Amino acid sequence: MSGWLLILALLVLGGVLSTLGDRLGSRVGKARLSLFNLRPRRTAVLITVLTGSLISAISLGLMLLVSERLRTGLFELDRLEQRLRLSRQALQSSQQKLERSQQDLRRAEGGRLEARNQLQAAERQALGLRRELGPLIQQRQRLEQERDRLSRDIQAKDVDIRRNREELQLVTTKIASSGRELQRLETNLIALRRGDVVITSGQPLEIAKVQIDNPNQARPVIEALLRQSNLNAYRRVLPGEPPTRQILMVPRSDIAKLETVLSKRGTWVVSLISAANVLRGERQVVAFPDVRPDKQVVQAGEILATTVLEGDERSPEQVRGRLNLLLASAFTRAQRQGTLTDGLQFDPSSFSQLGSALTSRPSGQTVRLEAIARRSADLADPVVVEIRANEAAPLAPRLRREGPGR
Repeated sequence: MSGWLLILALLVLGGVLSTLGDRLGSRVGKARLSLFNLRPRRTAVLITVLTGSLISAISLGLMLLVSERLRTGLFELDRLEQRLRLSRQALQSSQQKLERSQQDLRRAEGGRLEARNQLQAAERQALGLRRELGPLIQQRQRLEQERDRLSRDIQAKDVDIRRNREELQLVTTKIASSGRELQRLETNLIALRRGDVVITSGQPLEIAKVQIDNPNQARPVIEALLRQSNLNAYRRVLPGEPPTRQILMVPRSDIAKLETVLSKRGTWVVSLISAANVLRGERQVVAFPDVRPDKQVVQAGEILATTVLEGDERSPEQVRGRLNLLLASAFTRAQRQGTLTDGLQFDPSSFSQLGSALTSRPSGQTVRLEAIARRSADLADPVVVEIRANEAAPLAPRLRREGPGR
């Protein structure tokens, strides 16, 4: 439909332009106009020719503008023909390849059928082999499980052997160490029985509580502590001999650390502790310092230990054993809380009176015994205790006087 409209438009446009060209040529002829120095008749002919050329140009331009196929055919016809020729050659080549591919496909189809037959034969053979291999596979699995179990057993036995070797080596080391310790203990025991050990390992040679207000006080305090400790060691190791020389040996590095600590302000508890057992008559005592800030370790009225004296415990041995156990528990509690003193202080007479009262109490009466601190004590202060018996009726007076004892 668009092609017919184009043709109709071209006819109408050509008629209109022809009419206009004719009229324009007539007017030019009548007016006897001249262009380019031509005669009026020649000028009219030229106008007519130009009008016809214009009609052709407009018609061609309109067709090219409206019809894409016309533009393609007019300007790209040669290239399209060349592409068509190449496409035909490619089509022929593709057809040849297709024929060869079809031939290859037929040959492959034949090979596939043959391969399928071979595959079916192989599957039948494999099925037969599976039936034959089934028991063998089960047997192999059983053998593998047995192998794994044996491997685990071997590994466990190897671990046990290594552990036993390590334990044996550890036991051997312990036996050797214990043998040396036993020999040392036997030596110490013999010395103790003979009374030759006068200073035991870990025993304080001197304990002092000092108040440091000036760092310059550290050196005099240390020197005084060393002199007193040397004097105490001399009296124990070489009794009866005048202390004319230094038998106390303390490492210089420990002295330097002690001086560094005592250079700080505060209240300190300093002690020199024996590093080993020392026999009577030895010429050297090795010790190390211990310093710690002073603090309260026992508070007045604090219950350090309690025990219960059952109703059937009335013999002097039972009562004495229970009281000694109470004092030992109280001393252990004080040591755990940090006291540096050697033993407790209490009134021996009150202790004896309490023991007598507990022995003579009525049969079946249960008594609760408490070891109570008489006063507060710091690290180096003596721990003074009294024993209270809590019962329905009073049995004995409280311990009021102080005195040395254990």
